Amino acid sequence: MPVLHQMQMSGNCYKVRLAARQLGLPVTLKEYPLLGGETRRPEFLARNPNGRVPLMEWEDGRLLPESDAILWYLSEGTYLQPADHWARAQALSWMFFEQYSHEPYVAVARYWLAYAPKEELEKKRHMVGEWHARGNAALSVMETHLQLHDWFAGNAYSVADIALYGYTHCAREGGFDLDAYPAVSRWLSRVREQPRHIPLSENW
Repeated sequence: MPVLHQMQMSGNCYKVRLAARQLGLPVTLKEYPLLGGETRRPEFLARNPNGRVPLMEWEDGRLLPESDAILWYLSEGTYLQPADHWARAQALSWMFFEQYSHEPYVAVARYWLAYAPKEELEKKRHMVGEWHARGNAALSVMETHLQLHDWFAGNAYSVADIALYGYTHCAREGGFDLDAYPAVSRWLSRVREQPRHIPLSENW
């Protein structure tokens, strides 16, 4: 059975758990503490030199880091990856957007404001305004798209939605006002209504 090296509170790890659950793929979870520094130790760095989770490890020794790469691999040939060539390109476009324009601000604000030690937060306090400005810019891009479309790639729920849902649904923890984005809020409800959905707090 594949092993998912993960942190429970991580939206990036949650994306992989959610996709695996919805696809009916059994996965063993290997938990790492948020502040324990275990992903920076030699034994973990031998698996992923970038020192981050999620990391998927298969029985044959193959290792795949990066949440959206894992999502793409798991979804290959399933209903979560669009069958249409153009829709697949759209899915990838939104997944790149999530990692470049969304996650670095929405997820980072969430970590520092909700999970980081308070004394460490004070060292970053001057950056909160930029995180919020850029995170709200990303949410506005999503809002514009969702005013005209139910989903992010083609006409159905896909890995693109999972990728963006991971940190959007808990963005309030980072100080973002999701009530300002009604189309995003309706989309969040649609995602929660998908079969075999699990919340971030649930392991399996």
